[in-house]
Amino acid sequence: MIRKTYGGNRMKILISLSLTAALSGGAALAAEAPDWAYPVTPPPQQFDNVEMKSVPGSDKHYTQAQIDDPFNPPDWFPGEHPPMPEIVAHGGPKPAGRACAQCHLPSGDGHPESAGLAGLPASYIARQMAVFKSGQRANARAGVMIAMAQVLSVDEVNAAAQYFSKLKPTAGFNKVVETDTVPKTVVGAGGMRFAVPDADKEPIGERIINLPKDETEAKLRDPHSGFIDYVPTGSIAKGQALVMTGAGKTVTCTLCHGGDLHGMGEVPSIAGKTATYIFRQLNDIQSGARNGSGVAFMKPAVANLTQSDMIAIAAFLESRNP
Repeated sequence: MIRKTYGGNRMKILISLSLTAALSGGAALAAEAPDWAYPVTPPPQQFDNVEMKSVPGSDKHYTQAQIDDPFNPPDWFPGEHPPMPEIVAHGGPKPAGRACAQCHLPSGDGHPESAGLAGLPASYIARQMAVFKSGQRANARAGVMIAMAQVLSVDEVNAAAQYFSKLKPTAGFNKVVETDTVPKTVVGAGGMRFAVPDADKEPIGERIINLPKDETEAKLRDPHSGFIDYVPTGSIAKGQALVMTGAGKTVTCTLCHGGDLHGMGEVPSIAGKTATYIFRQLNDIQSGARNGSGVAFMKPAVANLTQSDMIAIAAFLESRNP
């Protein structure tokens, strides 16, 4: 059943999805979970609990152990956002009910291991938590969210959803750059990639490599310091054709996500989302790792896409950073 949030686009969506199914021949391409998109976070480390650290422009000070505390993450700039609900600032039932702000940041802009939630409809955020709880959304990186969804109350979920929905994404927090080569990287805390010091560069191939703009600030979870998604040369133009016209392989994203790609009703904004995140969602939907209400509309839309197509779509969408 189509939700009313799709409004006058109902018939266009049905027709376009039927055309997409015909294009795909009813058979989805085999999708894998490439390690560059789903990095495995190394085991937790014992962080220093003595040296006080700070970030530019903040008068707050925390030790690294405090910064990485999943129940009391740093709030470097409390004057830049509304008061955080308890679930966002300190979490819920332990050990699974971690503070939302640890991964998504008080600003809602998120880190590579998470999604940017700022400005998403509260109803959409709450619905995703229900999908995590039911097990319908379960990729290789979803363990933390699945565990949280099992223990958080409806009131806690709604409080977090309302908080993040009232924020605005930070312009320029994420950036996409086309390149032929990238630094060799290693995966560290929080599933973040860091450049290997003094190592030669390597061909990017068919990958998206996400690196912090400032490695030190990223480790401190500074909400003023964002990330760069490096993508293969030519990705943005290829992605624009796929997103805006379908390029004979899919339907235009604007049908459901709006002409400006900022969403319509409960359909989320996809403009400016990080390329690594968008790729994971497209890949998860194609592989069957992401299901639930609303995803049925995406299944035929991704059925005929290659991983190269998904990289391109993700690159173009991130280039539309507000």
